Amino acid sequence: MNRTFTAMKWAVLGAVLLSGCTTVAQITTLSDESCHQKVRHELESILVEEGEKQEIANRLAVNTTVVLATGSLGPRPFGVSSPSGADYSFFVQLKGEACLLRLYGRRKGFTRYTNNLTYIATRSLEGCACAE
Repeated sequence: MNRTFTAMKWAVLGAVLLSGCTTVAQITTLSDESCHQKVRHELESILVEEGEKQEIANRLAVNTTVVLATGSLGPRPFGVSSPSGADYSFFVQLKGEACLLRLYGRRKGFTRYTNNLTYIATRSLEGCACAE
């Protein structure tokens, strides 16, 4: 029993060390109209997939994209709060040459769900450039 537990402990430690850390990036080309539209579209797509009504998802995506484009917030996660009572946690990841929009957390009322290993939803932001 003790030997099995020790082997399992080392296997988990090895998996954690090999998985590496995910770094947060920022979109550097939001002033480009095609990138701006792509980010808006992908945010809206995720929100609809999460159960938001189309018109609410559209308004949230438009407002969030404007805030991301006007502020110099640096690379950091960002939140989107819906009138439905749901709060969503996103970040952008630079993976190779690709920018990825990741939904990693969702909270509604007393229910909170976070998945920072495989993520709740991921969208590619083709046409956008990112930097860490």
